[in-house]
Amino acid sequence: MTKPTSTFSGPDLCKLPAREVVDLLKNKKVSPKELLDASYQRIAQVEPAVNATVTQCPERAYASLENLETNAKKNGSHEAWLGGLPIGIKDLTVVSGVTTTFGSYGLRDFVPETTDALVEILEERGGVVVGKTNTPEFGAGGNTFNQVFGYTRNPWDTRKNAGGSSGGAAVSLATGEVWLSQGSDLAGSLRTPAAYNGVCGFRATPGRAGGGPDPAAFLMEGISGPMARDVEDTALFLDAMTGFDPRMPLSLEAPAVSFQEVLKQEKKNIRIAFSPDQNGFAPVESNIRNIMAQAMATLDSNGLRVEEACPELPDLYDTYVSLRGIHYGAINAFAPDSVKAHFKQTLQDNIATGQAQTSQDIYLAMRSRTDLYQRMRVFLENYDVLAIPVVGLEPGLVEEEYPLFVDGQKTPDYVDWLRFSFLATTTALPALAMPIGFTESGMPVGIQLIGPPRGEAVVLQVGLAIERVLNLGAEPIDPKIIS
Repeated sequence: MTKPTSTFSGPDLCKLPAREVVDLLKNKKVSPKELLDASYQRIAQVEPAVNATVTQCPERAYASLENLETNAKKNGSHEAWLGGLPIGIKDLTVVSGVTTTFGSYGLRDFVPETTDALVEILEERGGVVVGKTNTPEFGAGGNTFNQVFGYTRNPWDTRKNAGGSSGGAAVSLATGEVWLSQGSDLAGSLRTPAAYNGVCGFRATPGRAGGGPDPAAFLMEGISGPMARDVEDTALFLDAMTGFDPRMPLSLEAPAVSFQEVLKQEKKNIRIAFSPDQNGFAPVESNIRNIMAQAMATLDSNGLRVEEACPELPDLYDTYVSLRGIHYGAINAFAPDSVKAHFKQTLQDNIATGQAQTSQDIYLAMRSRTDLYQRMRVFLENYDVLAIPVVGLEPGLVEEEYPLFVDGQKTPDYVDWLRFSFLATTTALPALAMPIGFTESGMPVGIQLIGPPRGEAVVLQVGLAIERVLNLGAEPIDPKIIS
């Protein structure tokens, strides 16, 4: 199905791509204050319907404009100088003086005194934080809801969920509240919401967009990443996030050529390996299969070589589950008892799974992870990307925590319906989620492009080529309120 017709009643500035707004800022054709005014106006318009930016910080945001001149003297020549562009920050990431709940009732009144290192970098590079976007409790879930703020709703149909855990970030972009929004990803937490809301989410190489989560900064499974409305804006935001900082031990040096500059160079002879179900690893409903197949046929007929192929990936499920268990065992298991007392059952289950692992489980996961990485590395010597679904079905009703069945197959655990997210996380390969089409009911569908080691540049180039062929558009929409 082609993109459904939609309306946008927000300020004209909110409709523009981030890169165009940054150019306006650089050329002083618009002021940072005008942008903040437009952002908060749009937030006020749509929040009652979608519940995406759940904590606003206008006093802090307007006050931060006074720092722009000083920051411009230090960073104004940076390839991703944002110049006063309003951005969203996920409510798993601390911002000084702004309530940060982690979606957990036990932290509903927590106001940190410090700011996350990645956010400090973004602010030093001209980003202005307008508020915090909604997340499931501690990011555990593919549907964004919690006891503090309630449900975030999909703007394409407000009866349906926005995906998770960066659901608030994706919806803030899809509705035009902000131009760029920070997400994070462990089991597709920025990829699923991107797919469900018709925007882009990039899980880059660990360290490319900051580091691992404090206080376990050496973990590379749950990492931050850029979210934007299209591929070129994603490259802009990734450039703004990139660079080594000793506070983030996994962080990588910025590449010699910026990602924005790379996108100015058209990639020739694109080779795409496509697998609709990853060798049967994950169930996919027929409408998603058909949309994927149609899109791949269109790409192939427009000069992008598409072949159905996927490497053998033994033990991927057990390996990923073990790595995920380490994440929850190292982070959430150490929360204060006063906070853990409010944890939802699925979060408790994640912690229990992590703590129940044996040392042998962990050793085997480390060995298997290496094998899977090497298999993907060799496979991608013959292709630019492996294209797979982001998820195997369209969004369900917002009240359903996770789907109990996908294509008739039961999902015994909520992470099972997110199986397509496992591969990139396990192998530490870059993965871009981007729009690929729409269902008959008018809901967005996303494709996931997994690239070679540290291959962000090629993934973005392929993504841009796909975006231009399919021409799905990236303009924000008014929420479709359906009762």
